Amino acid sequence: MDYQKVLKDLTPQKDFFIGIDSDGCVFDTMELKQKEFFIPNGIKYFGLFAISKIVRETWEFVNLYSVHRGVNRFPALVKVFELLAERDEIKKRNFKLPDIEPLKEWIASESKLGNPALRAYFEENQVKALEPVLQWTEAINEEIASWLKGVSPFLHARECLDKIHAGADSIVVSQTPVDALEREWKEHDIEKYVRLIAGQEYGTKSEHLALAAVSKYSENRILMIGDAPGDLKAATSNGVCFYPVIPGRESDSWKRLSEEGLDRFFNDNYKGKYEDELLAEFRSALPDTPPWK
Repeated sequence: MDYQKVLKDLTPQKDFFIGIDSDGCVFDTMELKQKEFFIPNGIKYFGLFAISKIVRETWEFVNLYSVHRGVNRFPALVKVFELLAERDEIKKRNFKLPDIEPLKEWIASESKLGNPALRAYFEENQVKALEPVLQWTEAINEEIASWLKGVSPFLHARECLDKIHAGADSIVVSQTPVDALEREWKEHDIEKYVRLIAGQEYGTKSEHLALAAVSKYSENRILMIGDAPGDLKAATSNGVCFYPVIPGRESDSWKRLSEEGLDRFFNDNYKGKYEDELLAEFRSALPDTPPWK
């Protein structure tokens, strides 16, 4: 399937377009997935039991509580190991961390950072250092599919999605695998609010917006809703508007979007002072420097 052609072929039905992130934005699943699936499998498949406490602290900072929040799982894994390598606690123990150079090389050469692409690359090249990465990422997907159910959208998100659907063409813009996204959106009967659910198989979030919306709508009539700096980057790289769902204040963020943000957007009164104030709040919530430095 040519996923990007699907994005290119989307034709405007309304004058406005809104892209919506999923994990940690619509659904309160970000911490849950990282703490219950990503981290335990990371410790298991990379043999990190001896430093598990340090791994958890580092991993949570990267994926939940920093400017790296929301990045694709593979670059995030690289960042975790890079920070671990810098930590004095690891150096003093002479703990041997996994070789991440082959993973960095694959990331640099691959545009669709998902499990199918990694498996195809591994089967063709048989790079030993990538085997635990493949085991880790496939175990995450299998366990989430088997166990993660019943996590509802944030308070006020559903009513906001209804308003979005009424006024704009909208799609899911995510780096989560498509099958997981479709399962979660259908479970809670909110897939009806979007025209397409685009996950990591469709490319980057920036590509999602570029292919689905840019040049089809006025720039000030394209909005990205997200909870992570990667969502903001996708918006700014395409010159479009951004609305932050601020980590720790997600329900309030959806309420504010429903009560005032969408009205401003649909009335062409969003960019400028209003958006700038929102961005300042968002940036202050996600630091760049780890707490142990």
